[in-house]
Amino acid sequence: MRITVLAGGVGGSRFVRGVREECARRWPDGNGGTAASVTVIVNTGDDIWLSGVRLMPDFDSLLYSLAGVNDTERGWGRAGETERVAAELREWGVGWPWFTLGDLDLGTHLARTSWLRDGLTVSDVCERLQRRWPLGVRLLPSTDTEVDTHVVVDAADLASHDAPPPLGAPLRAEMHFQEWWTRYRATVPAREFRQRNLATARPARGVVEAIADADLVLVAPSNPVVSIGTILAVPGMHEALAATAAPVVGVSPIIGGKVVRGMADACLPAIGVETSAEAVGRHYGFRRDGGLLDAWLVDETDAAAAGSLTEGGLLAASAPLWMHDLDRSADLAGAAIDLGTAARSA
Repeated sequence: MRITVLAGGVGGSRFVRGVREECARRWPDGNGGTAASVTVIVNTGDDIWLSGVRLMPDFDSLLYSLAGVNDTERGWGRAGETERVAAELREWGVGWPWFTLGDLDLGTHLARTSWLRDGLTVSDVCERLQRRWPLGVRLLPSTDTEVDTHVVVDAADLASHDAPPPLGAPLRAEMHFQEWWTRYRATVPAREFRQRNLATARPARGVVEAIADADLVLVAPSNPVVSIGTILAVPGMHEALAATAAPVVGVSPIIGGKVVRGMADACLPAIGVETSAEAVGRHYGFRRDGGLLDAWLVDETDAAAAGSLTEGGLLAASAPLWMHDLDRSADLAGAAIDLGTAARSA
């Protein structure tokens, strides 16, 4: 069994851990792992240069979570973290005072930056980073090109948080996604999301092959705008997904009209999509009509949405989506795999 997952963020990390666990249960290799092959295509739109180092937040979340070294209480970063270097950087006035990097996490960023400065590609660096721990899955960046996401906001909206803009200032402002997300907690309404360098970006090494050779493609319950949306925006990605013989099954990031985790509800209005399981499913679109999905999995509270989508021609089903622990994450992954089996035979 060859499974390829599109993922980003903490929700994507939990889902991928569930996929790994469910595969180990269904297709054990006799050594505590799985005979199945799981490849994860990771969002890189959240990446940023900060304090002279390259950060890849979504990749690192997956790396740490799968390695079992993540901070489960905070939901990000390394367990047992200290922040002495960050405190010293603040004294020097370097970086963002509201964006703290842990010391262990900085070690990862420094290693990554050193390799990039030596001429390695992002794919090369990601391959090196995951050699340290037995992850049980393969992580691939969506692209080697820096496609950092920027957020366009109205300058007037910033006035409620910062000093009013001077007379004659532009009506709109643009900031890196990490500033909008971390400093402003997505409370400044986003008008548009822009990824840099998209025109010249291409899928990273192995990405197209992972999609083409898959028996099943899963879309994690990650942010549909800035995580999954950024992966899909890389030129060549949509074509690869359209061409694969594998069924494409998505898992809703919305439960009962609320986000599972993160701030997708602050992102969806910018693209004109309401915060509902049905609306996100329709936003992704049916693959037979040029969209993404062959099947869509929603929570039990959104069973009516599944019925509506099925009537519209998209295979949809409901199952418990809350990933409170590893067993529930594995059960969710199992439901997605089963829906893929149904989509294949439909």
